[in-house]
Amino acid sequence: MNKTLIALAALAAIGPAWAQSSVTAFGVLDIGASYYETVSKYQDNGVAPSTPKPDLRQSQTVLSNGGNAGGRLGFRGQEDLGGGLAASFWLEASLWGDIGTLGRNALFFDRRSTVSLSGRFGEVRLGRDYSPTFWNDGVFDPFGNAGSGSSLIVQTMGSAFPTLQLNRGFYARKANSVGYFLPASLGGFYGQVMYAFNEVVNSDALNDPAVANNARLGRYAGGRAGYANGPFDVALAYGQSTVADNYFFGSTTNVNTFNAGASYDFGPVKLFGEYSKVDVKTDFANIANFPLTPALSPPSDLDTNNFLVGLTIPVGVGQIRASYAQVKGEFSNFTRNGAVPATTPPPKAQKYAVGYVHNLSKRTALYATFAVTENEDGAAISPVSVTSADTGPGYTNTPNSSAASYRAARGYGYDVGIRHAF
Repeated sequence: MNKTLIALAALAAIGPAWAQSSVTAFGVLDIGASYYETVSKYQDNGVAPSTPKPDLRQSQTVLSNGGNAGGRLGFRGQEDLGGGLAASFWLEASLWGDIGTLGRNALFFDRRSTVSLSGRFGEVRLGRDYSPTFWNDGVFDPFGNAGSGSSLIVQTMGSAFPTLQLNRGFYARKANSVGYFLPASLGGFYGQVMYAFNEVVNSDALNDPAVANNARLGRYAGGRAGYANGPFDVALAYGQSTVADNYFFGSTTNVNTFNAGASYDFGPVKLFGEYSKVDVKTDFANIANFPLTPALSPPSDLDTNNFLVGLTIPVGVGQIRASYAQVKGEFSNFTRNGAVPATTPPPKAQKYAVGYVHNLSKRTALYATFAVTENEDGAAISPVSVTSADTGPGYTNTPNSSAASYRAARGYGYDVGIRHAF
C-alpha cells in the first residue's frame, strides 16, 4: 500500500499515471565503508630526472555507494491492452544513499527511462536504456560491476587507456534509443538490437569540406544474442559508438566493441568467463589535413584485448566471489604516425578480486570485497571506476590529475557494507 502511494505521488509530478493498471516502486540502498590506495611512479619518458623522484602514495576513505549493487530508486508499470498486448514504462534513477541525492550528470532518471510495447512478437522499447554490449560485462562478472571487485574491462572504458576515456559516455547506457527484444518463448534463445540517434541537425552546409561539424557524434548501433538453458548461459554482443566526429573537415572516431561471455552453474561452484575486444578507429575524410606527424596527428587508435574469469561458491546463506581480469592495449596508428616508438610495449593491467556476501534475508545482505590492481607500461587503472557524489576530486584519476608526471602503478581497495532492496 505504501509503495503504491509513494509511486503515484512521485509520478504525479511528471504527468498523469493513474491510467496504468499497475504501478510499483522499487529500489536498492547500498552503503558501505571503503578504503582505496594507489601508488604511482614517476614517468621519465626515457629522460632521467635531475633529482630522484620517489613513489607517490595516495589514499582515500569514503562512505561509499554500490559496493554490492548500484543504489537506485525507480517506478515501473504495465497496462494490459488485451490480446496479449501490453504497454509498459520504467523510470530508474541512481540513488546516492550516503548523501541522499538522485541522478547523475544532471540526469534524473539516468539509469533507465523507457516506454515499451510488448506481445507475442517480443518487445519494442524506446528511451534511455542499457546498450547490448554492456550486458555481457555485467552478467558474466561475479561482482556484477559493483564496488571494488567490479570488472576491469568496465573500468578500462573510463580510466586506463586515454583514448578509451572517450567511450565512457557512450558505453553502459544509451539515450535516444530504439530497441527490440526477442520474445521469451524461444526455447532459451534471447536477443536484442538497439539503435541510438545522435539528434544532430543535418544541413547542406555539412557537405562543405571547409565547415567543421559533428554530424555523427553520439550515434550507436549494436546487438546481443544468447542462449540460456538450466545452469548454462552464453551470449555474444557487438556494437559501434561514434565518440568523436568532425567528418567532412577532418575525422570520425568510432569505438567498436565485441564481447562473448559464458557461465555454468555446477552447484558447488559457478564459473564465469568473458572475452572482450575494443577497437578505436579514426577515419580521415581528407588525409591531407592530417599529416602523419605527432604534432598534427595526435595518437587516436588504441585497441584492447580483455578477458575475465571468475567464480561464485555458495556457503550456507552466503556466497564467496572471486575473479581475475586482464586488459592489454594494442597499438595501431600510434606506431605509424611516429607518436609512439615501435619499441614501446603496449599498456597492460590486471586485477584480482575476492569477496563474500552474507544474506540476512531475501532483501538484505552484508558484504565485504577486496581487490588489487597492477599496471604496466603506462596503464593507469585505479582501484575502482567511479566515485560517490560527494568525494571531491575522487580516487579514480587522483594519482594522475594532481601530479601529471606520475602514473598509477598499483593499487588496492576494499568495501564493507550493507545492501537492502525494496
